[in-house]
Amino acid sequence: MSDPSVAISMVFPVMKTIVHKGYDAEDFCRYASFDSALLQDVEARIPGSELKRIMIEAAAYTGDEHFGLHQGLIMEFADMGLLGYVMMHSRTIGDALAAYERYNVILCSGFTLAWETEGDDFLLTMRLQEGSGDSRHCMEDMASSLYRMIGKLSNRSIPLHDLHFSHEAPSDLEPYLSVFGRTPSFGCETNSLRMNKETLDYPVIYSDPRLLSLFETIAQETKDGMTESAGLQEQMMRWMKKTLPTRYPNLQQAAEHFGMSVRTLQHKLKSESTTFNDLSVQVRKELAMGYLRNRNASVGDIAYALHFSEPSAFQSAFKKWTGMTPGQYRANPDQANADGGRAYPSASRSAGSNPAS
Repeated sequence: MSDPSVAISMVFPVMKTIVHKGYDAEDFCRYASFDSALLQDVEARIPGSELKRIMIEAAAYTGDEHFGLHQGLIMEFADMGLLGYVMMHSRTIGDALAAYERYNVILCSGFTLAWETEGDDFLLTMRLQEGSGDSRHCMEDMASSLYRMIGKLSNRSIPLHDLHFSHEAPSDLEPYLSVFGRTPSFGCETNSLRMNKETLDYPVIYSDPRLLSLFETIAQETKDGMTESAGLQEQMMRWMKKTLPTRYPNLQQAAEHFGMSVRTLQHKLKSESTTFNDLSVQVRKELAMGYLRNRNASVGDIAYALHFSEPSAFQSAFKKWTGMTPGQYRANPDQANADGGRAYPSASRSAGSNPAS
């Protein structure tokens, strides 16, 4: 049976919880025999069984029998990367859950969600992917973080009608009451949360259709690109597009991600007749042109999504790329420079190339 990989970002909440409890993250990594250098590579993957082991080690290290349950309470949308941004700007709770189901492959979290309505209720079922094995801490982390995020997205107190876990009950049940407002049933066939079905229609208070369009476009492109093979420059551009929602990547980070020195990376890109600067400009340019065509976002929204320091920096860079202002391009996209899909090396050194802090 295969052991599915999970994104290294799934370890970040563990480290955050360790620090939140007053412990040293590096000391924990040594205790758990975990290579902390992996945390510097946003694209790294670890086996699902390794995440389970780290959670068990964290519970032992902190002496917290309910480590996973408590970890879920401090989970933030940013901990989920691109997927978290899509959920945060979705229209309703149902849309946010659908986004999780649709783009979870990007996170490779080892979990899947499914739900169905039953009378006046909806049943949210959580499953570990095949090969992940049983993990009490991971499942309780997922349950508490999902329940918390649903409440945070809707800005409502959501009563649970039922809560089921497939693992056996621990000795102390009191913590579940403070987290869920009820004691779960243990040793069940499924892991599930039951709520009133009107919860699915609650509006998301952070919803922004323009930002949703931006982040969902990147999410879909990332998902589509994960199954395609390509040369180094194409792989580099896909990695940049996936990284952009959370930060503007630099050359050193790219070299670390692709497992080579900066000099080797530069040499390989040169053999493909390009440079890191050219590719970073091209990625921003392609995304910007696509965003401007769909008319769902303002120039300020696009500048924010592409990590420009301010809208004027984006406008200046875009004019260098295309010979047109964003407004002129939006009005007449077919009139841009004939080589509009290619990046200009000089643009990579413009003021617009500085990422927002």
